[in-house]
Amino acid sequence: MLFGKRKQIVKRILIVEDEPLAAFDNETMIESAGYEVVATHDNVTDALATLDTAASGGSVDLIIADVKLSGKRSGFELAREATPRGIPVLFATGKCPPEAAAVSIGCLMKPYSSGILRDAIRAVEQHLQGKTPKLPKGLELFPIKG
Repeated sequence: MLFGKRKQIVKRILIVEDEPLAAFDNETMIESAGYEVVATHDNVTDALATLDTAASGGSVDLIIADVKLSGKRSGFELAREATPRGIPVLFATGKCPPEAAAVSIGCLMKPYSSGILRDAIRAVEQHLQGKTPKLPKGLELFPIKG
């Protein structure tokens, strides 16, 4: 078959965003693009609890997180905990810090549309498969650490 269905490796997404409207918009956009939102949290502690629960029963294929979050811990700390578990983190933030490349798969610059978010998730998926994706506006991907 020439045109097979693409292999989907990102199905379940955890959103970690401290701005309620942005979190709601992300949920809506991600679900309308055909992905499952595992949970939405505004802090690292709750996000890690979801990862612990998911590890025993389900899975999280991708975390979309802001760098600045509620509480004392940041998206960087979440990424440092998620990476050893094999869960990539895509930062969705207003400014991508230089140190993001050390702990995440990439940065998506805010603001973005539903189409850009959908295309960014697909690009991350292709990147994880070792392909060279076409990057939507505002997305920067980093080399996969292995």
